[in-house]
Amino acid sequence: MRDAYVLGAGQSSFGSFPEETYLSLFDDAFDAAMDSVDTTIDPEQIDEAFLGTLGVGGRQIGLSGPAVTEHLGLHGVPTTRVENACAASGYAFRQAVTAVRSGLVDVALAGGYEVMTDASSDHTRWWLGVSGETEWERMSGTTFAGVYAQMASAYMDEYDAEIDDLSRVAVKNHGNGAQNPKAHLGFECSLEDASAAPSVADPLNLYHCCPTTDGASAVLVVSEDVAREHSDTLVRVAGAGASSGRVGLFQRESLTSIPASVRAGEDAYEAAGIEPSDLDFAEIHDCFAIAELLAYEDLGFCERGEAGRLLREGVTDPDGELPTNTSGGLKSKGHPIGATGTGQVVEAFKQLRGEAYVQVDDPKYGLTHNVGGSGGGVTVHIFEKEPMEGSA
Repeated sequence: MRDAYVLGAGQSSFGSFPEETYLSLFDDAFDAAMDSVDTTIDPEQIDEAFLGTLGVGGRQIGLSGPAVTEHLGLHGVPTTRVENACAASGYAFRQAVTAVRSGLVDVALAGGYEVMTDASSDHTRWWLGVSGETEWERMSGTTFAGVYAQMASAYMDEYDAEIDDLSRVAVKNHGNGAQNPKAHLGFECSLEDASAAPSVADPLNLYHCCPTTDGASAVLVVSEDVAREHSDTLVRVAGAGASSGRVGLFQRESLTSIPASVRAGEDAYEAAGIEPSDLDFAEIHDCFAIAELLAYEDLGFCERGEAGRLLREGVTDPDGELPTNTSGGLKSKGHPIGATGTGQVVEAFKQLRGEAYVQVDDPKYGLTHNVGGSGGGVTVHIFEKEPMEGSA
């Protein structure tokens, strides 16, 4: 099996854009991805496309993927729409990597898109809710904030965590997002503000929840030969892991871990031949503050119950031992459902090339972690920088 590389990656701005469509947003992301390639690559070299979206609001549910590629002028390129809730484009990226590794294609386009802010809040909650367990949780009135609030309550009870532990996630990620001009909520917040915000679903408050966002992201996944022809810094997909899990919380043995994250992470580390301690940065799925705490533990960054300590000691700050969500994460950069997974890959690509807005010092390995729903589907990818001499 051959290696797969990220040749280019880009995103649109994330935010609320009443004048934009999913087509125009993906246009911006695709242009940014093409512009990020060191030397010009012809779009006609793209062999296949895998695009993720939930389809919030019901616009163009059927065949939205081919609508995007045809809009780009990629006429006739086979296009697969991937839907795995919030992990849609994480799985789309996985499929692109698999297609390249298998030898089926040399250049694959992976990406995602979502327009979320043009529907009413009730309508949007309904669309997000269908990514949870529908027979018992959603139909009984449970929202995603309510689901993650249950997880937060269980975690705080089990490990004597405090509201400030949740709020430090917001403070860190807003601090990073404030330096990202493409972030939806690009402003800083204090620990006092984050802990005293209005309640959404106890114990989660407004600052513990990510926004609903419009946006798109795009990534070019290529073979080694294509990468060497067009790039002077190779970004290799060193490891890929994915797992499914119980969609409903009531089906799980514990509310303080997402088993699919554990399994996907273990598979990615094994494939890459590294340990969590080898990572130089991570982009993880912080749809709610508790999700970041759980991810620290599920992905092996620390022992159970110690996630709050990482935040208190600055381990996951930009200048810490393991900078996490330097893009601002979902909390600050935003969460356009289908665009989030490949949006994380954009940040990993930029970090490894030394081009990030909040740049880590000379990273070699980075991780992305994308969660669908409250853990029904998870992808974890590990990226490695391979400097080249005497190339493009």
